[in-house]
Amino acid sequence: MTSTPPRALAAAVALLAAFFAAGLVFAQDKPDRPPWAQKPKPASNSSSTDATGPTPGIVPTPTQPISLPEDADPQRGKIKVKVELVNILASVLDDHNRPAPDLPVEAFQVYEEGVAQKIEVFESETQLPLDLALMIDSSLSANKEIGFEKEAAAHFIRQVLRPGDRLSVFGFDENVTQIAAFSDNVAALQAAVRKIPPGAGTSIYDAVLLGAKALERRGEDRRRVIILVTDAGETTSTSDFDAARKEAVRSDVLLYTIVIRPVKNESGRNTAGEHALTTITETTGGDMFFPDTPPELDVIFDLIDRELRTQYRLAYYPTPRGPANTYRKVEVKVLNGDYHVRSRKTYLTGAQ
Repeated sequence: MTSTPPRALAAAVALLAAFFAAGLVFAQDKPDRPPWAQKPKPASNSSSTDATGPTPGIVPTPTQPISLPEDADPQRGKIKVKVELVNILASVLDDHNRPAPDLPVEAFQVYEEGVAQKIEVFESETQLPLDLALMIDSSLSANKEIGFEKEAAAHFIRQVLRPGDRLSVFGFDENVTQIAAFSDNVAALQAAVRKIPPGAGTSIYDAVLLGAKALERRGEDRRRVIILVTDAGETTSTSDFDAARKEAVRSDVLLYTIVIRPVKNESGRNTAGEHALTTITETTGGDMFFPDTPPELDVIFDLIDRELRTQYRLAYYPTPRGPANTYRKVEVKVLNGDYHVRSRKTYLTGAQ
C-alpha cells in the first residue's frame, strides 16, 4: 500500500480550500441572488453615500423608508392668498372744469376704507388702450332726436379711436343688440350706428349689465368704457339696479351717461332711471351729461374724448386686504390746489 507523503496531502487540502472559496465568492456575486445573499461591497471614500438615505439610482425596498428633507414641500399646509393690484383711473379737473395734466405722483393720495395706501403704479397720462361700448337708446320715447344722436355718435367714433383702441356699437330698446363687434374700422362702425333700428321699450339696466360683460371679456390691461346715450326712461329691463351696478363695479368699467330728455320738466317725466344712472355713473368714476339741445352732443362727445386722453392711472396693493366678495370704498385726493377728482368710488374684492 502506497502512502501519500505528508507534504503532498497538505498541498491537496490547500488546493481544495482555494477552489471552495472561489466558488463561494462567485455564488455571492451572482446578480440573480436576493440582496441578503449578495456579497457586501467594501466602502469607498470616493463614492460614499449618506448612511441615512437611499443609494442614488436605486429604488428603496419597503424596509428602507424615504426621509424627505424638512424643506422638500415648503408650501404644504400654507394658504396661498393672491393680493391683486387695484387700478384706478382718475380724471382731475381745475376750477374751470378743464383737465389738469402733468401733476406729479406726490400730489395724489389714495385711501381705502379711510386708510392711506402706497401708490405702486402711476401714469400722468395713461397709455392703456381703450375698449369702448357705444350704446344708443333706440326706444320710441328717444326716437325724436335719434337722427342727430346717430350723427353725433358717428363723429365721436372718428374722433376718439386711436391705434390699439377698439369700439363696439350697441342699440337697445326692449332688447340689447350688438350692431357691430369691437373693431377700429371707423367706416364700418359709423355705418352700424346709422342703421340702429327703432324699438319700443327701454332696457337701461340690461344695457349697462350686458355692456359691462362684453367689455370684461376683452381682457386685462385695457380701459373699459361704456358711453350710454338714452332718455333714461327705464321700462323693460329683466335686470335690476343692483345687478347692473354690481356688474359695472365688478367689471371695472367707466360709465359716461348722456341723458336726452324729451321733457325738460321733472314733474312731467319718470326720473327714477335718471337717479339710478347717476348713482351707477358716479360709482364708476364717470360723468353725467344733460344736453338741452341736440347740437350740444358734439360738445359733450368732445369733452369725453379729451378726458379719456388726460386720465391719470394709479394702482396699489390694498393694505389691509378686505374680506372676499365685499365692496371696498376708495377715494383719490389731490393734496394741493383747487382741483376736482373723479374716480371709482368702490371696487369688489375677489375670492381669497
